[in-house]
Amino acid sequence: MLPRTAVTGQPSHDLDTSRVIERPKVIYNEKTKKYVMWMHVDAKDYSYSQSGVAVSDHVTGPYTYLGSVKPNGQMARDMTVFKDEDNQAYLFYSSENNNTMHVCLLSEDYLQPTQTYKRILINRSRESPAVFRHEGRYFLITSDCTGWSPNAASYAVADSPFGPWEEQGNPCTGPDAATTFQSQDTYVLPVEGRPGQFIFMADRWNKLNLEDSRYVWMPLSVEKRKVIVEWIE
Repeated sequence: MLPRTAVTGQPSHDLDTSRVIERPKVIYNEKTKKYVMWMHVDAKDYSYSQSGVAVSDHVTGPYTYLGSVKPNGQMARDMTVFKDEDNQAYLFYSSENNNTMHVCLLSEDYLQPTQTYKRILINRSRESPAVFRHEGRYFLITSDCTGWSPNAASYAVADSPFGPWEEQGNPCTGPDAATTFQSQDTYVLPVEGRPGQFIFMADRWNKLNLEDSRYVWMPLSVEKRKVIVEWIE
């Protein structure tokens, strides 16, 4: 039977409590009527570097874990999934020891990576990808690699999920913009029923007590090709 819960005492199992599971993201597949969750699965020393996938009939679960994979044989760390308007879905993930990001087209059921992929942001050392689309353009917000310490976000623009991606700089403005408001981006959520309006979602890591980490949600706007995330009290 495929697992639905964590296990203990099985250090080689992806769901063992000694493992690391980060950045789960869920998308819905209209054809299969399933909710599909992708996640970063790793060992404590981050040597495993794989993408795990689970599936459910309901967005709130329970999810059945199907296993993990190195997409196209490449390591996969910080990741996100993006579902386009044509219902094709893509897995974005930091690879090559975080030096280069990859984007990979998923299978029609969203359960497997295909062999259609591309290396993007080559040798830019970016992680924590967050992707959204606006007026036919694609936007990718990422973070520098500074462990649990915050840094300035950066965004890129493209006409296709596969790029080419043109880097634009830090989208954040206001107090602590240089540290992404003391947080790290994790997702950009379109506001339902309000085209062109988004919520910028970020993790505020407490590196001394990760269980006490919090969140930052701020409005995100796009003016032509410019992304703006402004701090609002």
